[in-house]
Amino acid sequence: MEKLRQIGEAIGSLRAFMAFREEIQINRRQCCLLFDAFNLAFDVITQEIRQHLRFDEKQTKWQALENPMKEFHKVIKEGEYYVKQCLEPKDWWAKAISLNLNTDCVEFHLHNLLWCLTVVLEAIENVGEISGQDHETIQLKRIVLLKKYERAWMEPKLFFHHFAEHYLLSQEMCNSLSSVWKEDRWLLTELISEKKISMTLTKHESQLAELVLAPRDKLHSTSVFVGSKDFQVRRRLGDGGQYKEVQWMGESFALRHCFCDSNSMSAEISLLTSVMHPNVLNYLYVFSDDERKEHFVLMELMNKDLARYIKEISSARRRVPFPLLVAVDIMIQIARGMEYLHSKKLYHGDLNPSNILVKSRSHSSDGYLHVKITGFGQSGTKSWKQSSQSANQTDKYHCIWYAPEVLAEQEPLPRSQSAKFTEKADVYSFAMICFELLGGKIPFEDDHLQGDRMSRNIRAGERPLFPSQSPKYLTNLTKKCWHANPSLRPSFSSICRVLRYTKRFLIMHPDQNQGDLPSPPADYLDIEMCLLNQFKVWTTVEESKVSEIPFQMFCYRVLERERDKTSMNQTEWGLDSASDQTSVCGDENGLQMMVQGKAFSDSGTLPRSQSQPEIHKKLSGKLEMKGSKLSEAERESNKSTSTSDS
Repeated sequence: MEKLRQIGEAIGSLRAFMAFREEIQINRRQCCLLFDAFNLAFDVITQEIRQHLRFDEKQTKWQALENPMKEFHKVIKEGEYYVKQCLEPKDWWAKAISLNLNTDCVEFHLHNLLWCLTVVLEAIENVGEISGQDHETIQLKRIVLLKKYERAWMEPKLFFHHFAEHYLLSQEMCNSLSSVWKEDRWLLTELISEKKISMTLTKHESQLAELVLAPRDKLHSTSVFVGSKDFQVRRRLGDGGQYKEVQWMGESFALRHCFCDSNSMSAEISLLTSVMHPNVLNYLYVFSDDERKEHFVLMELMNKDLARYIKEISSARRRVPFPLLVAVDIMIQIARGMEYLHSKKLYHGDLNPSNILVKSRSHSSDGYLHVKITGFGQSGTKSWKQSSQSANQTDKYHCIWYAPEVLAEQEPLPRSQSAKFTEKADVYSFAMICFELLGGKIPFEDDHLQGDRMSRNIRAGERPLFPSQSPKYLTNLTKKCWHANPSLRPSFSSICRVLRYTKRFLIMHPDQNQGDLPSPPADYLDIEMCLLNQFKVWTTVEESKVSEIPFQMFCYRVLERERDKTSMNQTEWGLDSASDQTSVCGDENGLQMMVQGKAFSDSGTLPRSQSQPEIHKKLSGKLEMKGSKLSEAERESNKSTSTSDS
């Protein structure tokens, strides 16, 4: 109950800020959309609580809601901080430069909201199943839930028609998710144009106006900031000396400084300024001085890279650097950033902890980080040369982050030449990062082999060993990602779906760091393989839309409940459930069969109820009545048999 009160308090605080919505000049539409979504979500949650729970049980049966509600409260507070940033009139030009070039409202805040809402609603359903004292009422609630999670609803159009309001997926909301950033960009353009007409801008303000309105890949004169009174270099970033922290117009940025010809920089500039995602480093603008062949790239500022962060927080007493929930959240953010890059046919080729930047999340006391990927190169190929900001650990263990097929391809070539990098090679590198996040050690850190010998061992199939306490449901996913056969590695879209549902499991079972770890009732990667067979669109390289998350979570829940029920039935009958753990979709060859289009779900096809849910309800009702009559007849038969025996 206390967490629900805190959520209501946070909504009230946000409502106070939004009383001045007309004063928001940057990202106003996005702030309004975020506020409306938070209000709708709170209304849905309170309505579900009133419908399913009893107030007099808040001290006993509501305990299972505490952790999901805590996560939801964190999502609200982070959204509130975003609105405050956009509303604050101080340093207006600096905010116009930075905030108009990010998609955090939809791709970060609303992504987290829609995901978290499904978790909270499921937690309310679970508590509602045991709420009350009347046995008949409890049974009816369970039947209602059983009907909700039937396969009949695993049809996108049917799901969105029936559950749209429940999961904030109205047509209006979906349209806003796809258009709101463009609307705000247009409003900012109009506002700056009006400023240029209605008031006299200084020379510096005119340069800033041109900067904001110009295409992102345009080269601007260094005179925009060099020599400006409010521009100053604060400190160097990293070991290479190319990167510096600067303060400009009251805001802190990162600045990359390099000497080269403009023509040689054009391809990289086009690439860096073409991406925009909360989990990819945002390259804002590029400045040049042609006479001195000098270039500056203005970027958002992060605290440090992941390699250095892990090294600083690790100690002899704290070998595992992150709580399990935080580690999974970091894995999700990396996977989402890579999913976005791959959707644009951009392959990293050098994914390692030194190319992942982090900073603390606002209003988070649980160690949560905001993660962004950097260091990605040109589409398809990349030089072997290390990025200038790589830490010493990456230089020492350079080969451990590369897939065996990349090492094999590089073997006969001099290191100065290019090696072909692929989507699946990035997945392998991601697996090695997951190993360090979960185990607290650099892969192969304790191995005495280095350099060429290490490379040969990796190509021969050697992989690092997880600590014994590592949860199997995460180590199994990691092992799939570093599989020797690239075609058997999952895509980043699949990884995102699996990890989102894994995070939901951790939220529902918060005592993961104490004693025996509970395990999910099903292999989530196995569920993903079955769903890939049913939804062919999931196998494309396009990035998943935020509005699709509730449906994806729902499908996982349907199949998880089926497997959980099957497992319980086997336990009751004393059957060996080990054979059930290896299904057609989940075994070693399952993904390869999926790629070849030969895999199939447990039942081969969906039940007939998918096209005729009402008929299914009637039939199931008759079967239940018939089953009850049969059980009564069996009891009478048993009685008569026992009497005759005596």
